Amino acid sequence: MRRLLPVLLFVLVALVTAGCDSSGGGGPDSGGPGVSSSMPALSDGARESAPDADRKEIVTGRIELTAADPVSTGREVVTVVEAAGGRVDSLTEQPETSSVLTVRVPAGSLDSVIDDVSTLGTVTSLTTSRDDVTMRYTDLEARVGALRASVERLRALMDSATSTADLIEAESALAERQADLDSLEAQRRQLDDRIDLSTLTVDISTDRRPSDQDSFWDGLVSGWNSLWRTLGDAVVAAGVALPWVVFLIVCGGVVYLVVRIVARFGRSSAGTPGDTPDERTDNDA
Repeated sequence: MRRLLPVLLFVLVALVTAGCDSSGGGGPDSGGPGVSSSMPALSDGARESAPDADRKEIVTGRIELTAADPVSTGREVVTVVEAAGGRVDSLTEQPETSSVLTVRVPAGSLDSVIDDVSTLGTVTSLTTSRDDVTMRYTDLEARVGALRASVERLRALMDSATSTADLIEAESALAERQADLDSLEAQRRQLDDRIDLSTLTVDISTDRRPSDQDSFWDGLVSGWNSLWRTLGDAVVAAGVALPWVVFLIVCGGVVYLVVRIVARFGRSSAGTPGDTPDERTDNDA
């Protein structure tokens, strides 16, 4: 009996260990129900979209294109921008030469506006840039919130002031805090405007720039056109200068005649003395 007792104890321990192992299959690491299995997993896209939704960006762009009539094309650009809910900040037109516009469009509509503008001519250059101002915007928000709380506390302190000195000190501090708050709110409004409305510069011209010439023929045509423009400018300059040349010639002729008349009068005056040289010789003899 004493020999069987250790064997029975060993078998009992083995059975208890096997039972614990079989009951542990429904833990968190198994496929059975558990706390972790009931919680939905967050996808990679959700992890990325959460911070991206709070990003603040200032988007600017510049597009250069050529068109037969830059002024008319610029007016079409204005129509496209206004249809997208934007506005025109500046417009510079040179008839039959170029038209440059600086427009503001909603940030979400910038790509569609660029696509629409690109169809109005031949695009020669397109650039866009994004400036992340999330930290700057967050800092402004925090400073505005802190100053607002400070202003509210100072107003409450003014209401509960028991002496004139305390009231004057609270008013002075309130005026300083209010000025700082107004300045920060103005900066935030300006930043909001730059974030909400992207800036796009549209440069429309008729001639291609020298850097855009693709072949020898393009350079030859550009040089020929430049020669004719130079000759035309020279003819115009000659027409402008011709009246002045005629005027200067007439003035020179008048001056020449006056000088000749004065010189002739001087010689005549010197040749009519009281006695001639022969008469003076006879008198001396």
